[in-house]
Amino acid sequence: MRYRLTFVVGLALGYVIGTRAGRERYEQMKKSARQIAQNPAVRNAAETAGQTGRQYAGKAFAVVSDKVGDAIPDSVTGRVRSLRDRGSGADDDWGTSNT
Repeated sequence: MRYRLTFVVGLALGYVIGTRAGRERYEQMKKSARQIAQNPAVRNAAETAGQTGRQYAGKAFAVVSDKVGDAIPDSVTGRVRSLRDRGSGADDDWGTSNT
């Protein structure tokens, strides 16, 4: 989600810089983006997608580690575990948690 947001921001910035629409169009796009981001349905969808992604990542890790076993270097398994532990926190960096 973070990369998609960065892409959209870059696209909007390129549009504003590349055209002669000016400040008024920029403010209009900024207002629209803020309204979309504050929409409860969008926030819930983002939170659900994040939770689902973390669940599937955990399942994929279990399946891969069962099949590959000790062939994975310790640095990779340690990194995956740290990412999994970090993702299980109650708060997220984007403020999409509704709790």
